[in-house]
Amino acid sequence: MRILITLTILLFSFIALAQEQDGRAIGNFFKASGTPADPKVPIVWNRYNTNEGLYEIYQQFLEAHPQLVTLESIGKSYEERDLWLLTITNHQNKPHREKPAFWIDGNIHANEVQAAEVALYTAWYLLENYGNNEFITRLLDEKVFYILPVMNPDGREYYMNQPNTYSSPRSGTMPLDDDGDGLKGEDGFDDLNGDGHITQMRRRNPYGQWREDPDDPRRMIRARPGEFGEWDILGWEGIDRDGDGRLNEDRDVGYYDHNRDWGWNWQPDYVQRGSYHYPFSLPESRAVRDFVVAHPNIGGALTHHNTGAMFLRGPGVEADLQYYLRDDLQIYDVLGEKGEKLVPGYRYLISYRDLYTVYGGQRDWFHLMRGAFTFTIELFSRYFLFHETPQRGFGMASELFEFDKYLLFEDAFVPWEDFDHPQFGEIQIGGFKKNYVRINPGFLLEQEAHRVTAFSLFHAYHTPQLEIVELNSKRIRRGLYEVTAVIANTRMIPTHSGANLKFGIDPPNYISIEGAGVVAGMIVHDADLNVVDEQKVNPEVLEVSNIPGMGTVTVKWLVDSNRGLSVEVNSAKGGVVRRSL
Repeated sequence: MRILITLTILLFSFIALAQEQDGRAIGNFFKASGTPADPKVPIVWNRYNTNEGLYEIYQQFLEAHPQLVTLESIGKSYEERDLWLLTITNHQNKPHREKPAFWIDGNIHANEVQAAEVALYTAWYLLENYGNNEFITRLLDEKVFYILPVMNPDGREYYMNQPNTYSSPRSGTMPLDDDGDGLKGEDGFDDLNGDGHITQMRRRNPYGQWREDPDDPRRMIRARPGEFGEWDILGWEGIDRDGDGRLNEDRDVGYYDHNRDWGWNWQPDYVQRGSYHYPFSLPESRAVRDFVVAHPNIGGALTHHNTGAMFLRGPGVEADLQYYLRDDLQIYDVLGEKGEKLVPGYRYLISYRDLYTVYGGQRDWFHLMRGAFTFTIELFSRYFLFHETPQRGFGMASELFEFDKYLLFEDAFVPWEDFDHPQFGEIQIGGFKKNYVRINPGFLLEQEAHRVTAFSLFHAYHTPQLEIVELNSKRIRRGLYEVTAVIANTRMIPTHSGANLKFGIDPPNYISIEGAGVVAGMIVHDADLNVVDEQKVNPEVLEVSNIPGMGTVTVKWLVDSNRGLSVEVNSAKGGVVRRSL
């Protein structure tokens, strides 16, 4: 009887444990599906972290998940801030350099701060679900993620801690002579009302071109044709400090664009606005280049930006269409169309055709110089405010005012107030704060971060995954054996993209045999008809140019022994796999 009672108690304890692990009863809360039940690193996903706040989270990751994550600085910014990179994988099964890799970065542009939070969410979701979710566990056992949440820490610092518009700054903080007068940064924004935001200036004028929207007097709209308005819009807050008749034309931080600095089809500033002196002339993009070149296992990449809700693929320049080959485009199409389903409201687009031309862009460099299937993610869109097609216009769009009024309770707007301007006289200052229009309002951040993460993991899952699915030998005659190996790529992306093969970016896949003397080595094209290509030089290490997605290759050797044999596949993008006979 006592044994029965004991077994009953153990049974109920097991059931209770299973329920807890299944998320049905954990502490004082009820688990939501798809969300880590009790994260070791709890993070609030409705706000934006400073550089210091992000670093604190990285340290918490290291403490909570030492077997899954490492942290390193891959370089320094212009202002000597570290570029912190998270390497996330199961570090205990084999070295991360022997695994297929996926790159994610964010915040290359200073004002695109939610890009870092989305990259951070991906890192957090992977770490917190390892060991609890079968898919995530398998993914980190097989793959490695290199995640750089902030590529432009100087710009992030400046955006968050200095007065700015919702669109400034885009670049880093290097001072430049933007207006060509020989001085640097002498006529930037002026926070006239001292509220930490650069908003709009307006002045009454009975012959003006603008009037207040009768439905919302905060909003300025154009006067109807044939009528005068009541106001002039004078632009962003500022004073003409250098007396040249212009405002804000030479800001404290010079204009340059880290996403015009990459070494594919780079063009100088007079062709491509925002490029600097030469490809990789900026320390941040140069640091990323050096890391990526040193890690050829990177087969897929995402770079997070804002705004517009887009999955953008290359080319950025129409002339480069010739290098985006058909087989590669078929893979992009599958990924992009899946992305549209996973993130409703997003569109899968081609950069040069559907947006604008970009010379020297990061995305094309990743694809055409590193052979990695790469998307630019343009986060957020006014579509997400009411799930309606956005109205024309940007900062004065009606849905922005309506959303702020009814969902943010006017928290995103600085009310118009009087100001005595030294040059314009009596004016008013007001408008949207810098934390609105381009970046997600707090409660809209987590859902988009999760959906974009889901796309990231789908893309990463389909980087090459190699397996030696068959390995056998047969005796030909005394002292001579035939060893056959079949290597499968069980994912959609090949070991070598079309661009990779065209430009010879990576070496071929090396399939080698050890443990016996090799008489001959062959790549098998048709096993049934015994159609083979013999590799006469160095036959123990066969060179296979490509292992296609969802495909196999077969190789065989003639060897002098069948004992203690092992086969290794060493692929730049597919990693290293081994099997013994």
